[in-house]
Amino acid sequence: MPPQPQRSVLERFPAGGPRGSWPAEEYAAAQRAQGTDARVVVDLGSDQFLVVTDITRR
Repeated sequence: MPPQPQRSVLERFPAGGPRGSWPAEEYAAAQRAQGTDARVVVDLGSDQFLVVTDITRR
């Protein structure tokens, strides 16, 4: 059976940031620049942007 990918939350940002400010996207871009495959997803339940990366469970 292939390994199951899991998400790891690297950082959380409130969804109500100032207009024109994208701190979650900027953080994810910085992580990608360092070699981590990071992306931003929305957690509707907590009204937050999450920067996540996939990790492989062995």
